[in-house]
Amino acid sequence: MQLGWLQTFVAVYRTGSFTKAADTLGLTQPAVTHQISRLERARGKTLFERTRSGVTPTAAADELERQVSASIDTLTGVVRHNFDRNTADQTIYLGGPPELLATRVLPDLADLILSGLRIRVSFGLADDLLRCLSSSRLDLVVSTIRPRVGGITATPLADEEFALVAGPRIAAAVPAELLLRVGPRALDQIPMLAYAETLPMIRRYWQGVFEREPDRAADAVIPDLRGLLAAVSAGAGFSVLPLYLIEAGLSSGVVRQLLEPTIPPLNTIFLAVRSGNLTFPNIAKVHAHLLTAAQRWN
Repeated sequence: MQLGWLQTFVAVYRTGSFTKAADTLGLTQPAVTHQISRLERARGKTLFERTRSGVTPTAAADELERQVSASIDTLTGVVRHNFDRNTADQTIYLGGPPELLATRVLPDLADLILSGLRIRVSFGLADDLLRCLSSSRLDLVVSTIRPRVGGITATPLADEEFALVAGPRIAAAVPAELLLRVGPRALDQIPMLAYAETLPMIRRYWQGVFEREPDRAADAVIPDLRGLLAAVSAGAGFSVLPLYLIEAGLSSGVVRQLLEPTIPPLNTIFLAVRSGNLTFPNIAKVHAHLLTAAQRWN
């Protein structure tokens, strides 16, 4: 029995794949397979059912993960922050969506950076960033989804409010009274701009305000919220965007809210950290600082 086998086990459990675990750990796929096989023999139980798409943990794996994951995370953190030459300088590795980090998080970290905080920032989708957090490649993640990965502690950071917006010309053609009377059909002849084909923000807004699902596809998909805002401001169509991103545009008049519902749709933003890593003073300091700063966001 070797401690490294348990680290490999946790990586496979969280990624659901021998190949992904190998990439995370810097091992070969055969090495991961060998270690899991040795661990299964030592434990006397099958830990993973092999499938075409990866592996599925058994009940024995669920039990083992509950027993060892927090300790493995703590030991991994100790090694990284004390013995890894690349991280011995106490640098913080932070991940999150670029728009939110640029607009809210990084300005709030300015004082810490000025006082000596070393930080490296990664942008990306929430699922990808949370996988990096699980594998110790990141220390903190600002996530727009609730983490469902074992070994991660997530604290609600703030709520982002969604707004239905368009440029002034479209806003004048579709007054709020019309939208309240006929619903989203009032927008049928206007291009719909979305962040993704699945219409994540539009779908949430439609469900919360109009009590229905969107019944059309996006006319344009722009996978960057700042690009989406630029297209809306230029009059290309309507969209749903986080209120924090459009505050300046609303003030200047380049974008306008088409509706201001009494109860606007919300999404909770989480601050995620590996379980046990708040014992490290530098991570705990940034974590506490962001929780305090986020109270001013809403």
